[in-house]
Amino acid sequence: MEEEDEVIGFLDRVLEDEDIFESGDLDLESPLIPGHRPFKGDIEKGLEMKKLVLSGFLASEEIYINQLDALRVPMKPLKATATTSQPVLTIQQIETIFYKIQDIFEIHKEFYDDLFPHIQQWDDKVTVGHLFQKLASQLGVYKAFIDNYKVAVETAEKCSQANSQFQKISEDLKVKGPKDSKDHTSSVTMEALLYKPIDRVTRSTLVLHDLLKHTPKDHPDFPLLQDALRISQTFLSSINEEIDPRRTAVTTPKGEARQLVKDGFLVEVSEGSRKLRHVFLFTDLLLCAKMKKTAVGKHQQYDCKWYIPLADLTFQTLDDSDSCPHVQTMPEHEIEEMKTKISAIKSEIQKEKKAVKGQSRALDRLRKKMNEQESCLLLHSPTIPFRIHNKHGKSYLFLLSSDYERSEWREAIQKLQKKDLQACVLSSVELQVLTGSCFKLRTVHNIPVTSNKDDEEIPGLYGFLHVIVRSAKGFKESANLYCTLEVDSFGYFVSKAKTRVFRDTTEPQWNEEFEIELEGSQCLRILCYEKCYDKSKLNKDDNEIVDKIMGKGQVQLDPQTVQSKNWHMDVIEMNGIKVEFSMKFTSRDLSLKRTPSKKQSGVFGVKISVVTKRERSKVPYIVRQCIEEVEKRGIDEVGIYRISGVATDIQALKAAFDANTKDILVMLSDMDINAIAGTLKLYFRELPEPLLTDRLYPAFMEGIALSDPAAKENCMMHLLRSLPDPNLITFLSLLEHLKRVAEKEPINKMSLHNLATVFGPTLLRPSESESSKGHVTLASDIWSHDVMAQVQVLLYYLQHPPISFTELKRNTLYFSTDV
Repeated sequence: MEEEDEVIGFLDRVLEDEDIFESGDLDLESPLIPGHRPFKGDIEKGLEMKKLVLSGFLASEEIYINQLDALRVPMKPLKATATTSQPVLTIQQIETIFYKIQDIFEIHKEFYDDLFPHIQQWDDKVTVGHLFQKLASQLGVYKAFIDNYKVAVETAEKCSQANSQFQKISEDLKVKGPKDSKDHTSSVTMEALLYKPIDRVTRSTLVLHDLLKHTPKDHPDFPLLQDALRISQTFLSSINEEIDPRRTAVTTPKGEARQLVKDGFLVEVSEGSRKLRHVFLFTDLLLCAKMKKTAVGKHQQYDCKWYIPLADLTFQTLDDSDSCPHVQTMPEHEIEEMKTKISAIKSEIQKEKKAVKGQSRALDRLRKKMNEQESCLLLHSPTIPFRIHNKHGKSYLFLLSSDYERSEWREAIQKLQKKDLQACVLSSVELQVLTGSCFKLRTVHNIPVTSNKDDEEIPGLYGFLHVIVRSAKGFKESANLYCTLEVDSFGYFVSKAKTRVFRDTTEPQWNEEFEIELEGSQCLRILCYEKCYDKSKLNKDDNEIVDKIMGKGQVQLDPQTVQSKNWHMDVIEMNGIKVEFSMKFTSRDLSLKRTPSKKQSGVFGVKISVVTKRERSKVPYIVRQCIEEVEKRGIDEVGIYRISGVATDIQALKAAFDANTKDILVMLSDMDINAIAGTLKLYFRELPEPLLTDRLYPAFMEGIALSDPAAKENCMMHLLRSLPDPNLITFLSLLEHLKRVAEKEPINKMSLHNLATVFGPTLLRPSESESSKGHVTLASDIWSHDVMAQVQVLLYYLQHPPISFTELKRNTLYFSTDV
């Protein structure tokens, strides 16, 4: 679990004594990856990025070699006992289980030893393409390994069940850490290590793509790397068809060939309660299972809850006479509090890992705590109903986190149903055999929580993703079309933005820009819908009109691709439809910087005292007008202040307010309400200092941390009195507005806690963050500590009885004004 630290430590060794990070060679404006900044000059930058790619790959190669070595360690003693009177395994069993491991180890050890000095003696003339060519030419050994893989795993499992000594060995293999921490080892099962070569076989192809991206075409390495990539891709395409069936096939006692097509964790509503299930879609049936509780050391098994033959499965919506079962729903503010706790625990884990190399009891406790919180969040966050029905039996209801996921399951089932399926009825023995095979066949091994991920996995992006949804082509008939955008956060996907409906067209031209906040996100999804205006077509589960999904697709958020000043153009192909979009990413620390406006004649980026004095008003005109418009026609809007408005609309409103345009009221009345809400948020975000002031920020942080309620009340009210009058009056106006929005929570789904999460950092974040002085490197650190406290400050005032400006000022006499 310490692979991330191992990779970082390795990179430090490889890059030590180099001058590539001298300040004179850095372009501070466009960071490419966390902890490193890019270099001036495209060629130089490309070659240094190439070195970083190679260094990262070599670091993971060292880890992989150690994993292979851990498999080699028991081979010699097992072979020695095989010829004795009490063998643990026979020679044939040993050769089957460890087939080709020695050969793969030697290939990668030689590659590692050859590549390491090239990186240590790096310059722009160094070539490594010939090494990757040689590695690619030896991939044939993986074909033999993959052909034997299923037999190897089955043999290891049978031997483990038959021999307790081998079971003990196979469940506790020791993997060495990197060279600079020889004492550090981790314990891994043999089954997990045997899968590493299959997992690794695609890694060289991925790194070749990255290397070519950062190698000039006239560099001697370019044709060599191209050739290595061609060999690797040819090899992969030849084995890809074999890998999946080999891992997903099962034969029933009747000799039927049954394949696992898809599996995953879903939340089922059973007897009014949410239950986490592992659902398996086979070629002829859908099986819902849960993991049995087993004693330590025993093999895990599934317990079948129910199954439906695909020939009998339908997606019928409820009749008017049917009732949708009552589903437990966790309040939104509790969901948000859970996210905040998870972020805080992540930061504690990072600190503990830095303080203690290797495992520690404290680290194990924190990981267990985070697993519990994340599992609870995954159980209670899904809200989108997915109902399936057995024509000869009952209906079942799942709750999913995104329409994308629901569509994937529906399409996978419908594709199989197009075949000539016969209804299958399994005997108890057949069902037991099939359920027993699920543990081996599953492709999703763990629920999608951080604590189940390898430490070397990319942690995700924290900050703001700017996306322009441009256009789409490929529709066969005219329709009313729109797109939604989803990103992953805390293990599940959330809908973040929606384009306007482009009516009656086959080539919609949206050209709409959105700003989407990312919280450890790794993937962007785009769904294209046909808008349905027929009110007779209601989904009885949620009483909403069901719009037809015309296509869907996703793209990985590669930090090296999106983290630049320039827009990155891309196309997602979905069911014959092509959606064109552009994106660029701004990290949280850059996006949260407050920059005073050079033009003091406007309102954005200008001190609030200057604006109110110029306007001769107590509250800035922009604040009053946006609040009025939201309360007039946006207070019932689902996700108001949370759903992103179109960025181009927000910028148009910003320009209009800055120029004091006469027709601003007309613009407001015609503008999408989410754009107006976004304009108000942007105004507060761009203030040169926060509404609650830089000077008082440390005191607000101390006040909210007080335990005694009376002391906290005294302090928090005293801090409000200490604000300048324009800041205080504006804050109280906004406070009462947000309370009125929260009163409509049953309709707009925006609780006080939701609103505090949206506005807290905007109103409190200091212009020069205290965290930056302490050189915080992780965006998740910034999120979990500063933002958590900022949210709590605003929430305190939102939950407080009405606060009057007059009453506050009247009580000033009784308190000191020093803070």
